[in-house]
Amino acid sequence: MAINWFPGHMAKTRREIKENLKLVDVVIEIRDARISKSSANPDVEEICGLKPRIILLNKSDLSEKNITNKWIKELSNDKTKVLSVNCVTGEGIKNIKPAIDDLLLEKHSRLKAKGLVKITDRVMVVGIPNVGKSSFINKMAKNNIAKTGDKPGVTKSKRWIKTKIGIELMDTPGILWPKFEDDLVGLNLAFTGAIKDEIMDIETLALKLVEKLQNDYPENLMQRYKLNDLDENPLVNMENIGRKRGAVIARGEIDYNRVAIMLLDEFRGGKIGNISLERP
Repeated sequence: MAINWFPGHMAKTRREIKENLKLVDVVIEIRDARISKSSANPDVEEICGLKPRIILLNKSDLSEKNITNKWIKELSNDKTKVLSVNCVTGEGIKNIKPAIDDLLLEKHSRLKAKGLVKITDRVMVVGIPNVGKSSFINKMAKNNIAKTGDKPGVTKSKRWIKTKIGIELMDTPGILWPKFEDDLVGLNLAFTGAIKDEIMDIETLALKLVEKLQNDYPENLMQRYKLNDLDENPLVNMENIGRKRGAVIARGEIDYNRVAIMLLDEFRGGKIGNISLERP
């Protein structure tokens, strides 16, 4: 199931990030904790280079905590701090300011030596669509400044947002990259809602999700949908889920579209349990 989605505004955003990088001290990259690898835009790595960076593994309440901790260890280095956060509830947000101060310790020392007392750090916020950038901006600014939504593509242009803790944030639209080299990356992004459902065959997507879950999280699948066992064929499991949920139309046929929408919504909302689709 080959998946790609790269609207024109994403190419523009990529150019703007490159042009505006010199204006900021730190880059905050927000990823989805359930897909800590697939939600990393390789363009960000290339564009940001040696710029100090904080990676926020957002939606950590939906992932397996022990797997997220392994990702934190895997992704951290001298120039990169990695934090687990929930941008909706604000969990972990308080750790961001200390992380910025640590990354910019030398710069702050130089400025203080020159007599500067009040220091404002400028931070660029980047990430793929629907990963929680707007929710993060609102938590940091303590205001509903940024539009939020459960569909990708809500933020359309960059803008500066001030906070009360000495940080100015540059909000940017979510960007993907022109071609996914690995089909699994595209699937993971589609599972978590980073790609618009409207451009995909969601019935096939949901079937792929069932296949993934029956292999990696069979107990979650059986418990959520009250299944006594699982078949080797994911289509049979998808049909059984449909019957359990009453998604049946004329002559006992399964309403696959209804089942697909339900499965994807319940996975994305964490109702199937804490699931990490990728491991380090």
